[in-house]
Amino acid sequence: MKKTLFTGIMTVCLLTNIMAETKTVNLRIVETSDVHGYFFPYDFVERKPLQGTLMRVNTYVDRLRDEYGENLLLIDNGDILQGQPTCYWSNYVMTTDQNIAAKMVNYMRYDAETIGNHDVEPGHAVYDKWIREVRCPILGANVMETKSGQPYLKPYALFVRDGVKIAVIGMLTPTIPCWLNESVYAGLEFEEMVSSAKKWVKQVREAEHADLVIGLFHSGKEGGLVLNGAEEDATAHVAREVPGFDIIFFGHDHQVHNDWIQSKSGKQVLTLDPSCFARNVADAQISLTYENGTLKKKDIKGNIVSMNKEEIDQKMLQQFQPEFERIKAYVDRKIGHFETTVTTRDCFFGNSAFMDFIHQLQLNISGADISFNAPLSFDSKIEAGDVTMAEMFKLYRFENQLYVLNMTGREILGHLEESYDRWVNTMKSADDHLLRLNSNSKNDQQRTGFENYTFNFDSAAGIDYEVDVTKPNGQKVKILRMSNGEPFQIDKTYKVVMSSYRGNGGGDLLTKGAGIQKEQLNSRIIYQSPLDLRHYLTEEIERLGNVSPQAASNWKFVPEEWTVPAAKRDYKLLFRE
Repeated sequence: MKKTLFTGIMTVCLLTNIMAETKTVNLRIVETSDVHGYFFPYDFVERKPLQGTLMRVNTYVDRLRDEYGENLLLIDNGDILQGQPTCYWSNYVMTTDQNIAAKMVNYMRYDAETIGNHDVEPGHAVYDKWIREVRCPILGANVMETKSGQPYLKPYALFVRDGVKIAVIGMLTPTIPCWLNESVYAGLEFEEMVSSAKKWVKQVREAEHADLVIGLFHSGKEGGLVLNGAEEDATAHVAREVPGFDIIFFGHDHQVHNDWIQSKSGKQVLTLDPSCFARNVADAQISLTYENGTLKKKDIKGNIVSMNKEEIDQKMLQQFQPEFERIKAYVDRKIGHFETTVTTRDCFFGNSAFMDFIHQLQLNISGADISFNAPLSFDSKIEAGDVTMAEMFKLYRFENQLYVLNMTGREILGHLEESYDRWVNTMKSADDHLLRLNSNSKNDQQRTGFENYTFNFDSAAGIDYEVDVTKPNGQKVKILRMSNGEPFQIDKTYKVVMSSYRGNGGGDLLTKGAGIQKEQLNSRIIYQSPLDLRHYLTEEIERLGNVSPQAASNWKFVPEEWTVPAAKRDYKLLFRE
């Protein structure tokens, strides 16, 4: 009997020992990306309610915090400083106040954030101030100081949750110089992502002994631009080539992704991208099992979760009501009167009042000979009547400066050829599409049914020309004359006005199309406006008072017996009307 009792006691002790040595930790990581100022459930441009937004995200996150407590990490992937008028108001109007993006991040208790390319765009004065104001670490392992060669931002952040050491490595797309002038990021350079990731994964694995390694990349899945071997969208490349990541949260491409990618070590890496505007979050559930203090098992699941049906966080809305009222008063300010309605829809099919109004203002403001501009919105409209500041964000979406470059007639022609090659088909019959459409991109926030990005569809003013869609690529554009009646000369140098995005090489129209080397672009710039183009457009409308935008007649698609019916068919496909 004593022996039986002793055996029972030993068994209980042994089981207790085993239970004490086995531990499971459950974690939750939620990511937002490309929020672009969508903080409030209200569209300050269209002046109507918005789905998604951070005020619905916070409802979702707080509900999870009730369950997970400190074992929930909330992370953001950048591009939070540019988009809705909320950002413009904070970046350029109320510059001495704490940036509203910082207020939002702090209120929601984000644990880490990566810087995005549109966060760099406002320049050092804006993003350095924002970095100081945000209470969580701003990450950028591949954002380097040119002089010291050291990271300008924290390369990674470490968190210990219930004994689990978590490392979050942040990186930024390295092709910033393709879009932004060096003055915007003075003293900084951007390393290629694969080599940077190898260095920092080694650091957090070997020196920090992280149990879980998370990537937080402001870089799309794959493709995009390539600059000196550095890829714009390098997430998939990093996942394949750099062993050691458990999950990579990413963004920048405004697309939804939920994929497992096999690294060259044979391990599967979860990659999640929630797209943009806080309409979704990327949500990862992680379970880690330890035996005798040693990590034995990881169970990782990932979802993209819509925020559209979440309730608005009323407490958060009340907290930020003063900012809401100030921003609304700012965008509701009348600046002029439009006699006619203008829409971006017309921009894709020829001369349009919307586009040509911007062209003419660019020419008037700069005194240039020729203007380049592309539609920055797929389906925006400014109704006839009083024009407020809100309409200016429809007229011009981004905070680009105005540049004037010296270009030869041959370079101007090459630039336009590249633009229209991306824009229109080579029609073989009257039944073909006029435009290069792609039904798979309907839900892509940047292509919206087109094969290529519409913000690279440059048209021109100041010259008269035709685009013959029956000709092969590179031979479609025929420049007839200057619009003032003077001859257009292929070898003459002209002053050409455009956005800073284009003037810095954005979209490759100047480099691939015009054939100007990237390193030569700065030497071509003869004027840079000190403020953004929207500011000057606003000033011009205030000066004019009553405005009657009209479509010009300086260019068209030919042969019209094919292009006019084709345009009507494609219009119905794009806009379902």
